[in-house]
Amino acid sequence: MKIKQSKPIAEIKKGDKIKIDKKDYEVDAHYVMIEHPHTKEMIIELFDPKTDKDFQLRYFSDQIDTSLEFYELKEIIYCRKEVESIEW
Repeated sequence: MKIKQSKPIAEIKKGDKIKIDKKDYEVDAHYVMIEHPHTKEMIIELFDPKTDKDFQLRYFSDQIDTSLEFYELKEIIYCRKEVESIEW
């Protein structure tokens, strides 16, 4: 997966735009899901402004390049989706 950053991921906030596989999403929230002794498991809540569907980017704060994963909300569960590129 290619990752193109215009700023550090920790600075992403509500209202920012993230492009995943050439599709635009808007950030709804960015928070710590689980705080481990040496890292934090983070979530960026996203939505598609055209369809109002919900998505998530999940990652470990010390392993962004290798842990970044994209999820789509289906019914009541988030399902992992393969992606080729992410940029913000």
